[in-house]
Amino acid sequence: MVHIWNDPSEVPADFGPSVVTFGNFDGVHRGHQQVLSQLIRVARVNHGRAVAITFDPHPAQVHRPESAPELIMGLEDKLAALGEVGLDAVLVMKYSLELASLTPEEFVSSVLVDSLRASHVVIGHDARFGRGNTGDLHTMQELGKKLGFEVLVISEFGSEGFPIHGDDDSDRRCSSTWVREALREGDVATAAAVLGRPHRMRGEVVHGAARGRDLGFPTANLGPSATGYIPADGIYAGWLVDQAGTRWPAAISVGSNPTFDGVSRQVEAHVIDRPEEDVDDFDLYDQTVVVEFVARLRGMVAYRGPEALVDQMRLDVVQAHEILFAH
Repeated sequence: MVHIWNDPSEVPADFGPSVVTFGNFDGVHRGHQQVLSQLIRVARVNHGRAVAITFDPHPAQVHRPESAPELIMGLEDKLAALGEVGLDAVLVMKYSLELASLTPEEFVSSVLVDSLRASHVVIGHDARFGRGNTGDLHTMQELGKKLGFEVLVISEFGSEGFPIHGDDDSDRRCSSTWVREALREGDVATAAAVLGRPHRMRGEVVHGAARGRDLGFPTANLGPSATGYIPADGIYAGWLVDQAGTRWPAAISVGSNPTFDGVSRQVEAHVIDRPEEDVDDFDLYDQTVVVEFVARLRGMVAYRGPEALVDQMRLDVVQAHEILFAH
């Protein structure tokens, strides 16, 4: 079981020695997973605890909120993904201007050494930390000599061992930016290849306009507080995971319902393969659900009327079923 701490003061006094890395880990993509796997191996060899430090909110949301990237996943899903990798603990540090004001040595000394008792620190060649991002790999190596820990450097992880390529068929470094680019285009298949799993959103099911139910395709609408990057408008095949953990095949709509002059973007999932007589009994309201995106079926189109839309929705459901149950 992974330990989750929300402040260095919560780390037990007898914790350690530990092998530590730090970063935002938005998406916990395959590059992150490779880094964390190496971290865990080092910890096991050295009889230490494998620990990742992450930050909430994202530093960009504090320093430049007007241009901060939309997060791939919310904190709950990030912690779940970090736990699945096999870490012993995750320290979630509240990111603030006060934290950002710490010098590189103050951050390393107080958090990595005093709280986590790091014997090893695992970082990348381009790591930056401390006030004004003035700390780098050389800084960490010097602090390691001074404070008594070893620094291990990991190379950038691209498609080595995985058939992941950029638009020009060249190898590309796995990154959160790449995932966002793919989702912005509705390319959830590429996003899944970089993430190592389907992209997901999480949110409470709220009441909508009930147009889907009126048309015979009731949907679970995610509320405005849902977390996770919203893919490009369109229709997707995917899964809905209810609060009990049951996975349901679904046709997912992302957009503003142009056939009905909709204005606000919505994410709504229609569970397929349920007998019509059971539809009214399938109540997900007020549940927190997860919606996973597997494949994009088509873009969002304005139809001439409800009849044409219903015909297309029937085709969408058939195509979603074929994709989800192809294997």
